[in-house]
Amino acid sequence: MSTVSVRYIVNDVDAAIAFYVDHLVFTTLMHPDPAFAMLSRGDLRLVLVSPVPAGHPGGGSRPMPDGTRQQPGGWNRFMIEVADLAGTVDRLKAAGAHFRNEIVTGIGTKQILLEDPSGNVVELFEPVRPEARLTASPAAADGPPASPPGA
Repeated sequence: MSTVSVRYIVNDVDAAIAFYVDHLVFTTLMHPDPAFAMLSRGDLRLVLVSPVPAGHPGGGSRPMPDGTRQQPGGWNRFMIEVADLAGTVDRLKAAGAHFRNEIVTGIGTKQILLEDPSGNVVELFEPVRPEARLTASPAAADGPPASPPGA
């Protein structure tokens, strides 16, 4: 069961589902409307919505009262721990994934910013200090875990 829910505005819900399921080991929970899907990975629920008009039954991606349409992108992101960041990046680049930067090493982790098909950011990181790990055991050696914790 998910304990954290994140909503991403995307241009194409079907393309976003394929990206997160095929490359980052998410599971589709529901996709009842072309403008809405709910995915999960461990304790994270990812809600994908595309902008809809004011009269659409979906509420999370309707325009604001002043008419401003919601749009994807920005810098806020969730983070996924991997055991082999360089290997994961190589695999994703070979699959056509786009990154905003190259791998950088910070105080506690190596990290890189991956973009989904709509430009939303997912930070992939590899701990360089034990305190930076999300769990006591490292993630799968070749990228996102095949069976996410809590799945």
